[in-house]
Amino acid sequence: MTVLTAFRSRARATGRRVSADTPSWLFAAPALVVYALVVLYPAVSGMVYAFTDWSGIGEDRSFVGLANFGTLLGDEQAMGSIGNTILLTVAVVAVQNGVGLLLALGVNAKLKSRGLLRVIFFAPVVVSPVMVAFLWKYLFNPDPSAGLNGLLGLEVDWLGDPSVALWSIAGMVVWQYAGYSMVIFLAGLEGVPKELYEAAMIDGAGTWQRFRYVTWPLLAPAVTINLMLSTIGGLKLFDQVFAATNGGPGYATETLSTVLYKQAFVFGKFGYSTAIALVLALFVAAVSLVQVYYLRGREVTA
Repeated sequence: MTVLTAFRSRARATGRRVSADTPSWLFAAPALVVYALVVLYPAVSGMVYAFTDWSGIGEDRSFVGLANFGTLLGDEQAMGSIGNTILLTVAVVAVQNGVGLLLALGVNAKLKSRGLLRVIFFAPVVVSPVMVAFLWKYLFNPDPSAGLNGLLGLEVDWLGDPSVALWSIAGMVVWQYAGYSMVIFLAGLEGVPKELYEAAMIDGAGTWQRFRYVTWPLLAPAVTINLMLSTIGGLKLFDQVFAATNGGPGYATETLSTVLYKQAFVFGKFGYSTAIALVLALFVAAVSLVQVYYLRGREVTA
């Protein structure tokens, strides 16, 4: 029974009459109003502020046109953060989905403990990113006798060395969200008909051939979802970076999200920060559209 049918039945029971041509969008109107106030209005306001010199305090602001975007192009910190953001996203997307797929294949096997393993691998996802950052700051202790250095017998300044810090952040993010990718891949694996595996085995296909010609093509929708989510998450990564390094050492781990935060809440340049946010939003949208176009095409041909 649909919501509209239930409403009409309730109206008849209470003696009220409902027109047969009552538009169904009326039932969505409250949610649409809330969405407009919470999402659309702030988004449009941010786009307007991106063309002003607003400081974030009071109503005193002037229209500056494209000046904020020109400042962005000449800002070494912001331009460097774009490169860091892209490198971090590529690393996270590649490793997170690779590890997630391996975990999914592992726990999808006929193991007695697979239910427990699924819970263990997914558990980091529900932990606050800030708490994960503080946990890994302890593990990344530069002391040779503590954390990963003590465990592996190394002397690496994981978060203090500019050549290592960004990849340390990437490892932290992969550890937290690989279980998320695993769950999506598991959903895809459970949708693969067992008869296809049986037919492939009868034809003499080995383990790799069954994966290559049966599992992988049918995992195309799960791959699309995972790549989309991990890419968007990587491009707007903030919590772990801010809590672990605050963009340091120097600008080694600075991302666009941390730059726009500092410009807004440290330097009071809200107009400039919203310009950065607008560029980030457009960049994420462009990358997502390209991904959808390519990956949806792969789903059709798979």
